[in-house]
Amino acid sequence: MKKVKLKNKGTEFTVGKIVCVGRNYVKHAEELGNETPEFPLIFLKPSSVLAFSGEAVVHPDYSSELHYEAELVLLIKNRVKNAVLAEASEAIGGYGVGLDMTLRDVQNELKKKGHPWTLAKCFDSSAVVSDFISTEDYSLTLEETIKLYLNGEPRQNEKLKKMIFKPAEIVKYISSKMTLEPGDLIFTGTPAGVGKTVRGDKLVAEIENIGLIETIIK
Repeated sequence: MKKVKLKNKGTEFTVGKIVCVGRNYVKHAEELGNETPEFPLIFLKPSSVLAFSGEAVVHPDYSSELHYEAELVLLIKNRVKNAVLAEASEAIGGYGVGLDMTLRDVQNELKKKGHPWTLAKCFDSSAVVSDFISTEDYSLTLEETIKLYLNGEPRQNEKLKKMIFKPAEIVKYISSKMTLEPGDLIFTGTPAGVGKTVRGDKLVAEIENIGLIETIIK
């Protein structure tokens, strides 16, 4: 089982499940021709697909449209079920940066057929994360900027406050549908500016005061 750690704490968490939120920024929903959701759109990734900053993302041979999606990631520290907002907020133990790598061509074909997105989202190295900063050491303001650079060129740049559903709201909603446990990760959605990568590309994703990911496409 893979583990993540809190910076400056020496605390490690074994990752259970990875819960992802889709279409959590209006402009991103619009750029893909999707409606703005009324509630968080949820999908899952297994922990086996997790990769870490400095490791390569392996481009599957069965896709020609591997897209990057930079995101704020929440690390859950408490077991929660049917949480009220205060409990949901307290359950967040850390913040990190994530890349939700997506096979867009595979996703589009699955969507046309009304099938789940699993094969477009759950391939090895499709969830890249930084180390996490503890909520004891940093209070998120949502004024932080999330950015992504492709080969040094800026592609994503947005304030976290533009999220439709904020972190505690996301945790509250997910906990109403499934139990969240210590070590679970929540990818909170990506802003506009997603795009294609090819082998050899270098990605840098960062969130102000939170962390940084560097990876290459292999």
